[in-house]
Amino acid sequence: MYTVRIIPCLDVKEGKVVKGIKFKNLHYAGDPVELAKWYSDEGADEIVFLDITATIEKRKTIFDVVEKTAKNVFVPLTVGGGIRNIEDIRNLLNCGADKVAINTAAIKNPYLIKQSAEIFGSQCIVVAIDAKKVKDKKWEVYINAGTTPTDVDVIKWAKEVEKLQAGEILLTSIDTDGTNQGYDIELTKNVVENVSIPVIASGGAGKIEHFIEVVKKTKVSAVLAASVFHYQKYSIKKIKKTMLNAGIPVRI
Repeated sequence: MYTVRIIPCLDVKEGKVVKGIKFKNLHYAGDPVELAKWYSDEGADEIVFLDITATIEKRKTIFDVVEKTAKNVFVPLTVGGGIRNIEDIRNLLNCGADKVAINTAAIKNPYLIKQSAEIFGSQCIVVAIDAKKVKDKKWEVYINAGTTPTDVDVIKWAKEVEKLQAGEILLTSIDTDGTNQGYDIELTKNVVENVSIPVIASGGAGKIEHFIEVVKKTKVSAVLAASVFHYQKYSIKKIKKTMLNAGIPVRI
């Protein structure tokens, strides 16, 4: 079995890490540079940095904070938020990001996925999909930090993203985000079974058992979480040790 990655996520607003429930009611959770360094030292496999209001505010990602964060971590750093074009991607990679995550811009201009993959390599391009259930076995893609429905079917979009040469999908369930009730197993399983590129599960982690459950039930490649790490409910080392004891290969 492949090695499962554990990824802390930094949702950043106005230069500060925040966390909410279902993308709403955001609360301060720490400094991005300090948290990123802490997670890197703790054994995180990667770190995701999302400037969650950049797109809504129609501005670029806060490059200075990204640069400071990149200098303090020694694991791959994925950055998203406010990306509109090839130049934005190039600037983020020059700031120290190893990968970029595109959501709204990818929906508005799918060719950006293919174009950026051809220029920078598929391994650098992550497509973030924020999904909300609309009826049985059907989920809709939301953009603009989960505020705008698109009428785009999540499964069809995931397949299209793969065809356009994205290297990875960051899949977040809006319905379970911040609830601490567990990952959306049904959503994640459906996406994983319909694509061959790696999928990162996001949204809902509250207990160590949730990490184990989503991997065993969906065969997801990586598991992302925020609040369980920010508020020090569990350490990355403890989660990895428990997953290893459950028969899931992780990097120790």
